[in-house]
Amino acid sequence: MSGLARQRWTLATVLLVPLLVLAAPPPLQLAGVPPSWAVLWLLPWALVDGPLSGALLGVVLGLLLDGLHPGPLTQLPVLALLGWWWGRLGSRRPPIERSFSLGLLALLGTALLGASLALQQLLWGLSSAAAVHTLLAQTLLTGLLAPMLCSLQLLLWRQLAPGLRS
Repeated sequence: MSGLARQRWTLATVLLVPLLVLAAPPPLQLAGVPPSWAVLWLLPWALVDGPLSGALLGVVLGLLLDGLHPGPLTQLPVLALLGWWWGRLGSRRPPIERSFSLGLLALLGTALLGASLALQQLLWGLSSAAAVHTLLAQTLLTGLLAPMLCSLQLLLWRQLAPGLRS
């Protein structure tokens, strides 16, 4: 079991993601599209806790979010891949701390997640015009919010798990 997962309340914070997706606070939306809360939560977790924990929590987040949105589209494979990738980046020296780096990683992760959903919509014959709008708005908004939110989470989780590599 990883350092952060040993502390029960940090693992329970994963439940905030579906709550924020359902609440969708209007001040944090761009053209009616909220940021990718899963990316904003998973990025700092994986950077601190490593690739295995990142991939596992990516699967958990994917299952939770797929349960909220019935239909053929899934976020699970991309979130698991992102958690693994970010965990590998976090396990290398020096640790990722710069706001620009966090924003860029979140922007790339959200773009990959949105492109995956747009491709799935295209394959299932669903409307893809709204997918492009969602992809662009969500990628921009997540990339702008990530430096602030992910930096705070990184600071908090690194203090709670001081024995970890990052």
